[in-house]
Amino acid sequence: MSLTALNRRAGASRPRPTPSQRRANRDGWSMVLPIVVIVTAIIIVPIIWTFILSFQEARYSDVARNGLFNPLTLSNYTDVLTSHGFWESLWVTIIYTAGTTIGSIAVGFLAALALRNAFRGRGAVRAVFLLPYVAPVVAGAYVWKVMLNPQFGIINEWGTSYLGWDQPIDFLGRAPFAMITIIVFEVWRYFPFAFLFFGAALTGLPRDIEEAALVDGATPWQKFRHVILPQVMPVIALLTLLRLVMTFNKFDDIFLLTGGAADTEVAAVRVYDQLVGSSDIGAASANAVILAVILAIGLTVYMRFTRRAED
Repeated sequence: MSLTALNRRAGASRPRPTPSQRRANRDGWSMVLPIVVIVTAIIIVPIIWTFILSFQEARYSDVARNGLFNPLTLSNYTDVLTSHGFWESLWVTIIYTAGTTIGSIAVGFLAALALRNAFRGRGAVRAVFLLPYVAPVVAGAYVWKVMLNPQFGIINEWGTSYLGWDQPIDFLGRAPFAMITIIVFEVWRYFPFAFLFFGAALTGLPRDIEEAALVDGATPWQKFRHVILPQVMPVIALLTLLRLVMTFNKFDDIFLLTGGAADTEVAAVRVYDQLVGSSDIGAASANAVILAVILAIGLTVYMRFTRRAED
């Protein structure tokens, strides 16, 4: 029997959908279609537009006049890849991403361990821990800038009065203090994000295994290392992935605190400066595309490494 005949027989033997099944299919499409339209309009179309603009030597006036039909060129990618400023901003981004990711996860884990056992006022302490995450970033950055101001900030006042500083420190305008400050600010802002994940994970851990380890003579450090830590490793892997993506693209915190000055110009701030300062849409788009490719490669390597470690 030929392949065509087999396909016809399979198609003939397949039951036709009933009216209720067709209605369910229509209902499913009606619920999915709005999400598809929103994702296409907000995510897919801007990505395609940015990719097309990255091959064009275009400025605001060119895009306003010609839309996407501007002369094509590869000079944008050549200029970006041969620019010392791009690689310097990429290195700054890597340092910033690694520092804030490790710091926020570590502090969130310690906070979850500290609040694991019930005590009076634990709910209030949890609420206080969540304040940095729920507070508006503009308000948080403004408070930090006031506290760290070298002229009237409370940190420099305490430092010169009680800690023996010879002179005030410009935490946001002098390297390497500016980089350290924005990393600490980011850890302070996002450790509650990790705290929520670890709090839920630690709540679900069985206590009998830990009690058995203590009965067998394990020290608190051995209990943490060999009992608690292996059970929360999937949570750590997930948080690492999320924080890497979120921090690598971070713009608002750094822009509000330093504006990219004092060796804190991460890749996102550089793209903004190219787009707004130079009005070079093509170069900014090429920069954004290259950063997206680098992030995708890094995440692919991380996912394969994590999967291999789990296996």
